[in-house]
Amino acid sequence: MSCKQKTLKAPLTFKGKGLHTGVDVTMTIQPAEANHGIVFKRLDLPGEPTVEALSENVTDTARGTTVEKKGVKVSTIEHVMSALWNSGVDNALVEVDAPEVPIMDGSAREYARSIARVGLEEQAAERKYYEVTEKVVYSIPEKGVEIAIYPDEEFSVSVHIDYNSRVLGNQYATFGPGDDFAEQVAPCRTFVFLHELEPLLKLNLIKGGDLDNAIVIVEGDVPDAEIKRLEGVFNKKDIRVTGGYLNNLELRFRNEPARHKLLDILGDFALLGMRIKGKVIATRPGHFANTEMVKMIKKNIRKEGVKPGVKYNPSAAPVYDINQIRSMLPHRPPFLLVDKIIDINSESVAGIKNVTMNEPFFVGHFPEEPVMPGVLIVEAMAQCGGILALHDIPDPENYSTYFMKIDGVKFKHKVVPGDTLQFELRLMEPIRRGIVLMEARAFVGDRLATEAVLMAQVARNK
Repeated sequence: MSCKQKTLKAPLTFKGKGLHTGVDVTMTIQPAEANHGIVFKRLDLPGEPTVEALSENVTDTARGTTVEKKGVKVSTIEHVMSALWNSGVDNALVEVDAPEVPIMDGSAREYARSIARVGLEEQAAERKYYEVTEKVVYSIPEKGVEIAIYPDEEFSVSVHIDYNSRVLGNQYATFGPGDDFAEQVAPCRTFVFLHELEPLLKLNLIKGGDLDNAIVIVEGDVPDAEIKRLEGVFNKKDIRVTGGYLNNLELRFRNEPARHKLLDILGDFALLGMRIKGKVIATRPGHFANTEMVKMIKKNIRKEGVKPGVKYNPSAAPVYDINQIRSMLPHRPPFLLVDKIIDINSESVAGIKNVTMNEPFFVGHFPEEPVMPGVLIVEAMAQCGGILALHDIPDPENYSTYFMKIDGVKFKHKVVPGDTLQFELRLMEPIRRGIVLMEARAFVGDRLATEAVLMAQVARNK
């Protein structure tokens, strides 16, 4: 079943302080076109440079996740990433006027609520998924950290934390299909142990942290003199320790710290840039381990190569059968090289060619070892592209598609009798003045056979 990409119906603006910098931040999340992904823009820098929210751009994970590209940094992005991704937003431009996003109340609650309020807009492009096919593990044994991901039909995460804490004990949290992110995960605030505060302050961090945006865990008795000092640090009177927590009225959930770790891992895994079908089990996760795991997954994706984005079911009825294709294209056998269209929208198309021994070109190419000519594979992709170009035209029979340019052709594997070719083409930019620019791929099963960039012009028949 296909699933479309989504973006916001309208912009959202948030104001607050950066957790570590303490500076005032205005952040506006703008809708973005399909296949844009999540991108941050620094409005406070000359030229308003951007940095993509992707794992390869992660440069720092000290008490938060930072992405950087060409010297442009945006820090503490995990909460807004978690809210966007798990509220269903695939594409957005996040504009900030500071080097850090606002911490709000230490959770993603306001982000998630605002996204739900403004609503989402479905886009034509299909969501991209990575299907886990074998177990992948990242671990730091000396710290008791392990993140494993297993094959599964859907995405789910289980988190276990144990810091040898009398206050926290062992905590577990899970998130899976059907769970309500906005209600069950987004409200969970960041936490820190009291003994960690001093080193963080010395590192010039958490300038924007206070008792309203963080849970401070206290393991033992705190002398009165230390309480007085903390009142000065947080500029707050009447600081007290209640039930192992510093001045927090009450936890939003019994296992709120574990749920916050779940919030973080969901935000960090969004840096893969595509959705995941797999089961994640994490023990003592943190931003470093989370992002390293995502980098491992991305490395596996590159190793496995490009896969078809549309699953071909031979028994399913096609979107266009051969007769409908004949009504759209001027080509006729033996030069009609597309048998059916299995998926199409305004931005992409997927088609099928069943290669048989009866193809006329096998007579000479080659009689003893038949191989489909590469030029005909490109032609077949171009015919699929022609159908995509004509898809939104009310009377496609009155138009033709003429190819102007072919770039970057690569033949990865030979195609032989018995193979089923699956073509997938995607617009690289909107069609303007009849000019169509497409990224084209041909697969045999999960194996990439041919790829190219095609340019064509749509013109009315004379």
